[in-house]
Amino acid sequence: MKAHATLVLGEQTSAIAPCPYFALENPYTQSILTASSDHPIHLHYAFPQQPPDDSEHVTTTHQAPPLASFRLIKKETEAYLPIASLIWPAPGTHFIAGTTNRVAIFDVSNPSSLKAEPLFSIATIPSARHIRKGNGIGMRGAVSALAAQVRETGDAGLIAAGTRSRFMGLYDLQRGGECVATWGITDAAAEAGTGGGGVTQTVWSPCGRYLLVNERGSSGLLVYDLRGTNQLLAHLDGRNGDTNQRLSCDVFPGTNSIGGFEVWAGTKDGGVVMWEGVGNQEGAVIPSGGWDAHESAVGSTAMHMSGSVMATCSGSWEIMGAEYFDSEDSDDSDDSDDSDSDRGSGSVSEPSSRQSRKSPFVMKETSLKVWSIGTSNPPSKDRSDLEDEVGGP
Repeated sequence: MKAHATLVLGEQTSAIAPCPYFALENPYTQSILTASSDHPIHLHYAFPQQPPDDSEHVTTTHQAPPLASFRLIKKETEAYLPIASLIWPAPGTHFIAGTTNRVAIFDVSNPSSLKAEPLFSIATIPSARHIRKGNGIGMRGAVSALAAQVRETGDAGLIAAGTRSRFMGLYDLQRGGECVATWGITDAAAEAGTGGGGVTQTVWSPCGRYLLVNERGSSGLLVYDLRGTNQLLAHLDGRNGDTNQRLSCDVFPGTNSIGGFEVWAGTKDGGVVMWEGVGNQEGAVIPSGGWDAHESAVGSTAMHMSGSVMATCSGSWEIMGAEYFDSEDSDDSDDSDDSDSDRGSGSVSEPSSRQSRKSPFVMKETSLKVWSIGTSNPPSKDRSDLEDEVGGP
């Protein structure tokens, strides 16, 4: 597959958020928000007009200017705050950005202003100036994950925010950003035995009753039932996620016979695992199926709304050990000895091309694949034998 378009940004992108009603058949919906370090949040057209492919433009890189810019700065220093998370929920009139100890809400319905300020912001701790940073109240740290609850009316409900310091918070935007609840997940993850090193993703169930918490370096996912006391309902085990890389997940409504909802996630070793009936079980939940999709870590999984097509994206690198360099040095030493004997004892050998190309980082397989899942079966059938139903990419 070839990309429809490519956006070239000046700095590394920390978060992106597409338009909630993005559709290829409607050009006015094809916009995307991007956040980069030391820059405003930019609103881009996803498919900018490319110059004609002729000799005059072969060496010219065409980049359309952003449609609008939104600033999130620290008033004391006027420095741009680092954006750790970004969502653009339905109906699309506002978007939400997460930064250190703060959640900011922007109005995108009128992007004519090129330097728009936040409509309002929510402090996740009472004060950042106190030596104890909130004195144990609220949730301290960079807001690294955001998710909007979808109501039956189609608009956004509660906002679930997670931090790198392993705290969770619920905020009601309909009431001016009122804090509904905050809690830590360290004890729950330790009791479940999943581990973790900071929240990287929060996901609402399709019904809006349950909340999934995905952590970096975790062997499972935490499931909370938010209809009661925000206690841990279950933990999804069986995912090899012992890595600092982000391994995201996706949810899909469950079948009529099993109920609950499905959760699909990637693993460190290139696999994809699925849990079904989530929400109907307590305690440890084992995967219902899975398959080997890639040769490197699967950082993202996305299920199509039909439930029969899934996209998986992989990519990772590894650090080679000392034996790798020892073997390279031994190979190069033989060549260098021969060359030195020809030059004479007083000559200084130049580093070989093989030595100059050596790097401790080796990229593993990186690809995007689209899978067909149970296309020959009706949607109401149980996915009991997932490996037989999964087709090739």
